[in-house]
Amino acid sequence: MSVMGEDALVPRARSRLPVMCAAGLGFLTLAVAWLLDSDKFSERAGIIAFGLMLERFIYCICLLAEELLFHSRQRYHGRMSEIFRACFRGSGILGMCAIFLMLMLGGVSFSVKQWSHFNLMCAGYMLLNSLGVLGPAPVEISEICEAKKMNVAHGLAWSFYIGYLKFLLPALEVNVREYSRRERLSSPRLHILLPLNARVPSKPEEEDTNVVFHENLPDLKLDRAGVRKRSYTNSVYKITHNNETFSCILEYATPLLTLYQMSQESSAGFGERERKQQVLLFYRTLSQILDNSLECRNRYRLILLNDEHTGDPHYLSRELFQNLKQQDGEIFMDPTNEVHPVPEEGPVGNCNGALQATFHEEPMSDEPTLMFSRPQSLRSEPVETTDYFNPSSAMKQN
Repeated sequence: MSVMGEDALVPRARSRLPVMCAAGLGFLTLAVAWLLDSDKFSERAGIIAFGLMLERFIYCICLLAEELLFHSRQRYHGRMSEIFRACFRGSGILGMCAIFLMLMLGGVSFSVKQWSHFNLMCAGYMLLNSLGVLGPAPVEISEICEAKKMNVAHGLAWSFYIGYLKFLLPALEVNVREYSRRERLSSPRLHILLPLNARVPSKPEEEDTNVVFHENLPDLKLDRAGVRKRSYTNSVYKITHNNETFSCILEYATPLLTLYQMSQESSAGFGERERKQQVLLFYRTLSQILDNSLECRNRYRLILLNDEHTGDPHYLSRELFQNLKQQDGEIFMDPTNEVHPVPEEGPVGNCNGALQATFHEEPMSDEPTLMFSRPQSLRSEPVETTDYFNPSSAMKQN
């Protein structure tokens, strides 16, 4: 579910723009180099490319030494093929060998001076890499973690969905239907609050006195992970705003408690800035998961709460009021209620919910017959001649 103003807060997935820019600048610099000195350009470019790939290959050998000596059994079960795939890229090795063969077949002879240049390039690469100068930038690390779904937020979002929302939301619909027989709910959906600062109070009344606990829905009891009849409870709250009172099912996203407590532990290496980014990623990931879930579709509402509301004691009730008002204009489709066609009046009948027309059937003749129609001009306008649509013919029959 979308929340008003979320585009200004929730980060979008990163695009391929850096790769495209790097490729464009690479071709541009190659063109400039060729214009400056076109003498043996392909030979010099091949030698430089071979040197760059060689230094990366030597660094991968250093990675291989670590994996072979200390991690071959625990991480790879002694399988050398997996160790090599983890340390080397097949495309890099093939590219280096292909460039070397092309240079040799092209008649290029590597002199002692050129090998000395290769040694200096490899030495400089090793030293700079060991000092962290050539390491990935924070943006690159973030991009890799997001692309591989390796962030804390990804795990928490999937855990919240698989371990709670996936089975709770379909079952909650039954409780809401029973509750609505005796009391009115402003919305049948579960409203999940996600504060950006990850500070989750034990009671919403602590944040806003206009949000008051009303009562609990009947418990949902399931056998989960060895616990017999584990109880899951949802609460109904009354929200007052501008002398209007609304009621809805409300709760905070409990995984945000984990993010907040991690930021308080020095061993977690999780600062306030990282915590906010993880909350936004949690919101984005959970939204994508729930949007693609048939069990949860149209049964929830994610409400992202901006923490820039210091001094407003009724911020929460105002946000809930706006979301509930926004839902008033939406059509809530109950997937359990099937829509049946309405039968038309007249010769059209209804059989098991399907429209069925009745026509007068005549016995078919075995003798072939010829049917002729009156000739019409090819340029004439089409005229409806059936009795149903032609009032003149209908009047003649009457």
